[in-house]
Amino acid sequence: MAHPKRRIETSFVFFDVLYVDGTRTSNRRVPATALTGLDGDAPAKEIIEAQDQEIGRASGRPRPAIKSVARSPVKVTVDKA
Repeated sequence: MAHPKRRIETSFVFFDVLYVDGTRTSNRRVPATALTGLDGDAPAKEIIEAQDQEIGRASGRPRPAIKSVARSPVKVTVDKA
């Protein structure tokens, strides 16, 4: 008999991103495990930049450079996969 699959819980922290051209995106997901070091939220910008590069390649329209990244007022959530 097959064993039931184990659920993997992954928590995310949401960020609002402001770009140099004035556009804004909200609730960008970053894994909470990436933010556990002494760098605070600094790794979030690098992760979101990598996400933006992937989005730009897929859409053919590159995103502008990021001006600032701030945590969204939303709490940490748990995504059950």
